Amino acid sequence: MSRLWRIASRRSTLARAQATQVAEALAAATGDRCVLLALSTTGDDHPDRAVEAFDAKGLFVDGVRQAVLDGRAELAVHSHKDLPTERCRGLLIGAVPRREDPRDALVTRDGARLATLRRGATIGTSSARRRAQLRHTRRDVAVQPLRGNLDTRLRRVADGSLDAVVVALAGLARSGPIGLDLRAVALEHGECLHAAAQGALAVECRDDDPDTIAALRMLDDPTTRTVVRAERALLRRLQGGCTAPVGAHGTITSDGQMELLGMLAAPSGTQLLRASHRAAATEPELVGRTLADRLLQQGGDRIVEELRAGAPAVPMGGP
Repeated sequence: MSRLWRIASRRSTLARAQATQVAEALAAATGDRCVLLALSTTGDDHPDRAVEAFDAKGLFVDGVRQAVLDGRAELAVHSHKDLPTERCRGLLIGAVPRREDPRDALVTRDGARLATLRRGATIGTSSARRRAQLRHTRRDVAVQPLRGNLDTRLRRVADGSLDAVVVALAGLARSGPIGLDLRAVALEHGECLHAAAQGALAVECRDDDPDTIAALRMLDDPTTRTVVRAERALLRRLQGGCTAPVGAHGTITSDGQMELLGMLAAPSGTQLLRASHRAAATEPELVGRTLADRLLQQGGDRIVEELRAGAPAVPMGGP
């Protein structure tokens, strides 16, 4: 007998596209019907505030998670990078579908690369991680705060109020053609290392719901789950949340090794550390913790202390 799966997500166009992708995969795997429940989160309710201004975790998942906890939905679809590194009591990640390209992208009107942007160009981003790396690479650019959904951010470039924005390449792919006479160029890891778990989805359900847990196993991609575990272990060890200036990229080689790149930056971008570690992919959390310790030994401990103490605000209008 066919059943109905209620799937909670944020209200944004991108979030609904991601939830629809999961719904279609679940329907194909089970033969059941799915409906979306679009909800607001704390971050959505205050679009005029910088992300770092919130003294809370789970800014972009709290309202969606609550719908699963109180029984309004069987599962929730999140951008994995938005999840706090601590597990939410009563929930578990039932599926991590195959990951999209996790890199960041520079979106401009002419397809310029970061190295070829005009001197003094204005770049919009809401991310401390992106801001620190941009300022480290191009001290001459003006990095400006930017909140809002993907369409809103892209229109700031189309109307000429910004020269460029940096967004997740996966978000562009899931939202469809970019339009607006804009062009996106992927940023390589040496230019702007992406956030831990960027490009991956996390599908959560209640930990006491065996039917949903069993159904979600059919959507899980073991390789993506393993890589994301390593990236998030690095983030957790550095005591960083989704707003911290921390980057991570993991891959699994043909001989079963995990290669993990990591980045930790001071909010100002004046100090930026990079390191890598390679070990057996059978222990992804250990790989992540080991690389995090390497970054801390290179001077990252001082950066982490600065972050804990609340680093002074960095002027975003330029150097």
